[in-house]
Amino acid sequence: MTSLSVNLNKIALLRNSRGRNFPNVADFAVYALKAGAAGITLHPRPDERHARYTDLYDLKPICESFSAELNVEGYPSEDFLEIIHELRPHQCTLVPDNPRQITSDHGWDMPRQSEFLEPIVKRLALSGIRVSLFTDTNSANIQLSHHVGAQRIELYTEEYAHAYHSKNKEHITRMYSEAAKFARSIGLGVNAGHDLSLDNVGHLCKECHIDEVSIGHALIVESLHYGFENTVKRYVEILHSSNPKNKE
Repeated sequence: MTSLSVNLNKIALLRNSRGRNFPNVADFAVYALKAGAAGITLHPRPDERHARYTDLYDLKPICESFSAELNVEGYPSEDFLEIIHELRPHQCTLVPDNPRQITSDHGWDMPRQSEFLEPIVKRLALSGIRVSLFTDTNSANIQLSHHVGAQRIELYTEEYAHAYHSKNKEHITRMYSEAAKFARSIGLGVNAGHDLSLDNVGHLCKECHIDEVSIGHALIVESLHYGFENTVKRYVEILHSSNPKNKE
């Protein structure tokens, strides 16, 4: 079954908009895990405009108490890596963002950046941290992700989400399916994230063998209609029924 990791950045953004600890990010981690999520994702940025680095220290013991995983996303600056090595989350997803980006909008250019990433990935692995690299469906990027020592990739799914209601839906889905299949053939686990929603995540996970989806923005928006815990439960149900292994 594909695991759901709930990204709580939007909860942190709401909190920061009022200058108080309300809503409380740690509380929402508990709600998500009680509702069936397998993990929590947080992506603190250098300006801490939503998630803060201190949030990570609250979330790690909560995840451990639920036997759940904490996934920390971020650009591998020295400050970021220092915190990751101290905290030792279950998974670290490295993204090629610059500090001014609103959101992650592209994967690593591995032919150009693998030399930079290789010692970072190996150092994290020595600390017992599973490393995932944010990437597109390009086979060269996937191959080089394996070469530098990553254990997983996270497929950047904006292209899939944008094509979902278009005539290109099946073509783009096959592109992701082939990328996931190739990644698995060389020993990589496969995560997916960006613009996934209740509407489109099931189809992706039926057609691709995905280990984990990380969903935040859509899940929080959908929660305004369905309620937070009910929305998490809906995702878990969809992922369970969409597991390729469950298909006849």
